[in-house]
Amino acid sequence: MDNKLGLASLTAIVIGSMIGAGVFSLPQNMASVASPAAVMIGWSITGVGMIFLALAFQKLSFHRPHVDSGVFGYAKDGFGDFVGFCSAWGYWFSAMLANVSYLVIVFGTLGMLFDTPDNIIFGHGNTWVSIMGASCLLWMVHALVLKGVQTAALINMVTTYAKLVPLLIFVVAALFAFNYDMFMFDFTGIHFGPEHDLLSQVKSTMLVTVWVFIGIEGAVVVSSRARHRKDIGRATILGLMTALSLYVFVSLLSMGIIKPTELATIANPSMAQVLTVVLGPWGQYIVAIGLLISVGGAFLSWTVLASEAPYLCAKEKIFPSYYGKVNQAGSPVRSLQLTNVSIQVSLILVMFAGSTYDTLLIIASEMILVPYFLIGAFVLQLAIKEKRYDSMLLIGLGATVYGAWLLYASGLSHLLLSAMLYLPGLYFYVRAKREYGATLFTGKEKVGAILLAITAFIAAYMMWQGVLNISF
Repeated sequence: MDNKLGLASLTAIVIGSMIGAGVFSLPQNMASVASPAAVMIGWSITGVGMIFLALAFQKLSFHRPHVDSGVFGYAKDGFGDFVGFCSAWGYWFSAMLANVSYLVIVFGTLGMLFDTPDNIIFGHGNTWVSIMGASCLLWMVHALVLKGVQTAALINMVTTYAKLVPLLIFVVAALFAFNYDMFMFDFTGIHFGPEHDLLSQVKSTMLVTVWVFIGIEGAVVVSSRARHRKDIGRATILGLMTALSLYVFVSLLSMGIIKPTELATIANPSMAQVLTVVLGPWGQYIVAIGLLISVGGAFLSWTVLASEAPYLCAKEKIFPSYYGKVNQAGSPVRSLQLTNVSIQVSLILVMFAGSTYDTLLIIASEMILVPYFLIGAFVLQLAIKEKRYDSMLLIGLGATVYGAWLLYASGLSHLLLSAMLYLPGLYFYVRAKREYGATLFTGKEKVGAILLAITAFIAAYMMWQGVLNISF
């Protein structure tokens, strides 16, 4: 039996990983921080940046065929074990939280359909009923992935193409209902006030736009399971262009159906309210069904992607060997267990902290910025070392500049938060190094680890003192 993944399966993993819950909340997420003008600029920057990033993945899949451990494998190959591990940890943490957010919004959607003001059962996906339901779903998917990545990929392919149907219905209906005058009424966002000018608005869209593109590396992460290496780059580009087209239409058309000031206050999934305005009560049911299918597929994809990270790192000897074990179906049992236990703990924390989908969105987006930046930096490094002053240099430069812009646009408070979340990962790195009898840190790595620890402790102290406030 051929357990390798073809172009269709790889493309479905990319699309299924990117198009999850985020697209169904884009109308409110964008309207709450930006005007139509800022949204258009934000998508332009993100579109160009993500194209550079996708091309960077394509270049690396061709020029570094021996690297089959995904995003973090390239970081390790280019910058050493410690940087590679940090990339892997940030990627895994982001993927894990993405799955938590999917479970939260699934039950938040059920709350939209079935809750009443006098009878709150599901709430925003953070009630005890929601957490119990999410936990059951989590361990059902756990059992499914244990049957093998190929089985999970096949189911993901079916759900991916199924969820495109309601999204296309939304786009077509919104095109007919679009009101140009409403869209242009406050085009630059004067209502935000002088302290939130156009540049500030554009910066505010960045973490939202990154969130909906997380998963662009899906084909790269499972590259060791691809039937043909050339399909990895093709799947990445096909998935990117499909998702980008849908995202632009959904966010901009919504602003011509409901005033952005009103759109900003709608509960998520906000696409449901927009389509209800166009089609009546059926609108929310179409979106709800689409979201449940979409999130089901995305959750399955991200369970696979998240569990691959510790497994592949164990093979690279930067994670304890314990997590490199697989079952007869080829599924990384221990890695999957670590991921889903972490998701379970996070779900419980969500219930007690009252966290919402939007909170998880911001944290997950922030944690993946470093891994994305390192991809562009590695391509740029290769171009300079190999004196390739051609498209490779341009792609590396473009992807690096975009990665640096994302880190700047995310803001200091979120960068400090990410340092706090990167620090616990050092426990696994130190364990792995000791297990293999290797040197813990080289000279530069020692400096990096010390700076990370200092930054994390400063951030924790500032939060304790109330000086640093993480706003979501």
